[in-house]
Amino acid sequence: MATVNMLEAKSNLSRLVEAVESGAESEIVIARNGKPAAKLVAIRAQRASRRIGVAKGKFKVPAGIDADNATIAAMFKGKTR
Repeated sequence: MATVNMLEAKSNLSRLVEAVESGAESEIVIARNGKPAAKLVAIRAQRASRRIGVAKGKFKVPAGIDADNATIAAMFKGKTR
């Protein structure tokens, strides 16, 4: 864990960000007047959760699922059949 002062952090921000992104430093502490004030760490990419196909085989779609589409569309338009 490296510690840098505020002036150095302002002057070398790109280099510091690159260091934590690449893994050369796990975190960098930025100090003001010798006291830790902030911590610079890399944001790790979050894994996308698997959603597609998660319910595959759990239920069966009925053959007449689209039979009432016209009635439902008419209800959305404010018409009743």
